[in-house]
Amino acid sequence: MKKQHLLIGLIFLTVQVISAQLTIDGEFRPRTEFRHGFGTIIADGADAGFGVSTRIRLNTGYSVDAYSVYVSLQDVIVWGENRQLLPDDENNSFAIFEAWANINLGSGFSTKIGRQTLDYDDERILGSVGWTQQARNHDAALLKYEKDKFQIDLGLAFSQDYDNPSGFQSVGTAYNTTGFFTYKTMQYLYLKQGWENLTGSFLLLNNGFQNFESDGVTPDGISNLQTIGTHLDYNKGGFGAAVNAFLQTGERQGAINVGNAYLLGLDITYKASDKIGLGAGLEIISGNDTNTTNRTEAFFPLYGTNHKFNGFMDYFYVGNHANSIGLFDVHVSANFKLGEKSSLMVKALNFSGEQELPSGEKALGTELDFVLAQKFNGYSLMLGYSQLFASDGMYELKGTTKDLAASSQNWAWAMLVIKPKFLNTNKD
Repeated sequence: MKKQHLLIGLIFLTVQVISAQLTIDGEFRPRTEFRHGFGTIIADGADAGFGVSTRIRLNTGYSVDAYSVYVSLQDVIVWGENRQLLPDDENNSFAIFEAWANINLGSGFSTKIGRQTLDYDDERILGSVGWTQQARNHDAALLKYEKDKFQIDLGLAFSQDYDNPSGFQSVGTAYNTTGFFTYKTMQYLYLKQGWENLTGSFLLLNNGFQNFESDGVTPDGISNLQTIGTHLDYNKGGFGAAVNAFLQTGERQGAINVGNAYLLGLDITYKASDKIGLGAGLEIISGNDTNTTNRTEAFFPLYGTNHKFNGFMDYFYVGNHANSIGLFDVHVSANFKLGEKSSLMVKALNFSGEQELPSGEKALGTELDFVLAQKFNGYSLMLGYSQLFASDGMYELKGTTKDLAASSQNWAWAMLVIKPKFLNTNKD
């Protein structure tokens, strides 16, 4: 009888799998980096950083007409971080990167609930930051509507930490996790409409940040920061243009008033031939021109994939440059198709402060980025090199002087990407 029950169960499971779509895939992504001025100015005589990290993911998706479920397991390994025969992983990097269910409500409506990535438009304000090995996710609930070329998303999040149950009860719903614009609450409305050659979107985002009194324990209300703006994307023939325009107002963490903060960006692309693509653009991000500590006019792009913007050496808005002098970024680029599976990207960026430094200086420097990509049979290899030519303002901004800094500020990396497809029952 037990064998019959087992057989019936296996048959039922097989029928379920056949009638659904089941996918299992993964990612193996080791990256080697040589850091000699990455993120900030390196001092003269200081040793360069060198190391290897690996991102590993195992992803499982299950989909039927009524719903779909997705789980992504992730670990980030730095080579040599654990001593030999260590019984436990020291850095606790293993995590459930995504775990969500998307329920089909009919008539174009659906709801997506759980841990997920939020990627919109060019990821300037909301993106998954795929370049970083750990990447970014959100615990949120979305109500979605999509029909033809129109999309509307309503997102809601409420963050809580249950690690200390007694403390949790004594302070209500106070949220003790802070830093890097980690929010207590989030609400956003996203609308997108597409036409023949143009797409336009509108984002209204509110983030609530937990405040505490001077003791750092007693809750002291929530600061709410609003980010409002639009993204426009035009493409026709070989010509493309993208515009970002965003404003910020309200309060940052610590009840810092924000006003007149803005981001304006324009990028133009042109496909000169089948093998050459050209680009040019600029971005202006407002800075802080006040001397008070409880008000700022500095814009921060919050949860975007900031590594894509303002230079690959991450001198601005990648865990840094908050409440600072802002940025004026002018850039040009070229993409060359070297072969059927190879390409070279070259980009030059010139940086200035949107506001003056205390010395009156605004010029920050120039950066050159190079990325060579080669696809092989089932995997790809990417090589990158970046060089920063710092101006006097960059040394002042980073708290050093030219005579104390190394004569060369550069960064090089190599990354192997393998994404195996273990199982896919989709017959299409």
